[in-house]
Amino acid sequence: MRRAHTVEQVRAAEAELMARLPEGTLMERAATGLAVALSNFLRRTYGARVVLLIGSGDNGGDALYAGARLARRGAQVIAVLLSDRAHQGGLTALQAAGGRVGTPEDIPGADVVVDGIVGIGGRPGLRPDALDAVTLAAEHDVPIVAVDIPSGVDVDSGETPEPHVHAALTVTFGTHKICHLVDPAASACGPVHLVDIGLDLPEAPVQSLQSADVRALYPVPDADSDKYSRGVLGLIAGSTQYPGAAVIATTGALAGPLGMLRYLGPDAVAQAVLTKHPEVVVGEGRVQAWAVGSGLSPETLDRELFDRITQQQEVPVVVDAGGIAALDTDRAGYVVITPHAGELSQLIGVPRAEIEARRLHYARLVAEDRRLVVLLKGATTVVAEPDGSAYVNPIATPWLATAGSGDVLAGLLGSLLAGGVPEFEAAAVAAYLHAAAGQLAATDGPVTAMKVAAALPEVTRQLL
Repeated sequence: MRRAHTVEQVRAAEAELMARLPEGTLMERAATGLAVALSNFLRRTYGARVVLLIGSGDNGGDALYAGARLARRGAQVIAVLLSDRAHQGGLTALQAAGGRVGTPEDIPGADVVVDGIVGIGGRPGLRPDALDAVTLAAEHDVPIVAVDIPSGVDVDSGETPEPHVHAALTVTFGTHKICHLVDPAASACGPVHLVDIGLDLPEAPVQSLQSADVRALYPVPDADSDKYSRGVLGLIAGSTQYPGAAVIATTGALAGPLGMLRYLGPDAVAQAVLTKHPEVVVGEGRVQAWAVGSGLSPETLDRELFDRITQQQEVPVVVDAGGIAALDTDRAGYVVITPHAGELSQLIGVPRAEIEARRLHYARLVAEDRRLVVLLKGATTVVAEPDGSAYVNPIATPWLATAGSGDVLAGLLGSLLAGGVPEFEAAAVAAYLHAAAGQLAATDGPVTAMKVAAALPEVTRQLL
């Protein structure tokens, strides 16, 4: 599990640890880890030209002490001071090791620029002198390695309302921060290298599943399993206008852990489903979960059936596409909605661009307000539940942005719910597997939704 903590949580853990350690120990740990990461990034140290952008505070101190370590190993290290309150101990150590103070004119010839401008306590945006230095690095294609976070992003939300650093690598300490996992800030971090400095941290409000976590959550049948105990999913998807949505959602569902799928829909669509998947049962019956809405609109939904399904409190429901707008806003619990930013925009009356800029915020807002789980699709999928907890999945390939991809996800998620995985965790597992299948399917280039669904069994086999 990758865990991302808030600034307040990190500050409290740092204070508690510093009270028990000799002065400067924490900065020494951070600087050592940063120096090693920089050496690995450069693939050499001796003769490398390193420019440090130094603001005030401990973030700049970490960069200066790391620079001193590189200078002692033969690097040419130059500190550009963007504040008259640079960390004096770090500056003294750098100069004693052979480093020097320079100007922004040293940036064009550098092998790497180290962003030690502001740390996790900074606000979004950059001061003009810092922005000029960062812009100069970009103009000369000098890669930037960020210390803890890319300066200028909003740490606790992942938002980027102001100009900020775009890093080729971010080296962070103690734990991931929310901006490392949530777009648009996550895209500005590059790969994130975590240095353990010994923090004792509480439960993280934002997490990202790894393969071991998905493996632990996935419902694997045993010798006593039958098709009913493995889970039966009821699927209402597709219409005469979009019959393919039913076939695609069915394919996604059957690639999950369920034991049986019941399809409800127009006769012609049901026939298309049966032609592709003769194992599907057409008609109502006992189910452990529902998936509703793919390929439908509020006008083509059977509202009586939809309301009956979504207003009961015992059986979990995935609501996708056209079902989202039709969902009773008073419906509480046992529901997962799977909007993309445009559908969430229509649901709450907020411009799509605003939602894309504040993905975590709006996913949490709707989850709390509607008392359900929100799976907000996108390059970084955000899954939020009403108490504010969130999972994020940043591994999706851009090739997943293809017609029907969301239908695969809805079917797979319904299958996991039918298999007994709780709503919040099921949404996170579905997002992970869907993204992994997209990556596998895209190995040879562009993909279709059916190729993504076809890759799910192999992804699951590799996982388990």
